[in-house]
Amino acid sequence: SLAAFVNSQISPEFDWRDAEWLLGEWNGPSAVKGVCRPDDAVKAVETGFTTMWVSNHGARQLDTSPATIDVLPSIREAVGPDVEIIMDGGVQRGTDICKALALGADSVGVGKPYLYGLAAGGTDGVIKAYDILKVELDRAMGLIGTGTVDDLKKRGPGLIKRRGASARDYPDRNAYERGYGGGVI
Repeated sequence: SLAAFVNSQISPEFDWRDAEWLLGEWNGPSAVKGVCRPDDAVKAVETGFTTMWVSNHGARQLDTSPATIDVLPSIREAVGPDVEIIMDGGVQRGTDICKALALGADSVGVGKPYLYGLAAGGTDGVIKAYDILKVELDRAMGLIGTGTVDDLKKRGPGLIKRRGASARDYPDRNAYERGYGGGVI
């Protein structure tokens, strides 16, 4: 089955030493996908990764994973402004892209809109989905008073209202110290 094949490709023995070896074989820019904790982001930079891909893989594999938008600010803080960050997970509207860019992402992955557009209209449907996201992003940026993505990223954290944390934001009692929680409205 497909599930059995996918499970056979995941090895719990793969560790940071293996990642370091792989990077040594590659000798080029590299991204690590699935970063959800600031300490892992720091370790990835120390290991040699040039890009952090903040992703919970749609929370399909582990449905109690924190929302990527919630962990993004702590990861940006941990790695600083010079490390590229891509964020995905739950992005379906231009306002989601706006929030991610404001909270520290350099770019945003949009899997579901792409797939919905593809299913509905092939290549033209994908183009339409992206056009809708662009219009929504431009509108959101205008409504919060930013004219460019650079301006949004510079002023961003102060423009996004964060709700108070709730028990559902924390997978365990020490989660806050590791950068989890604090959702976004």
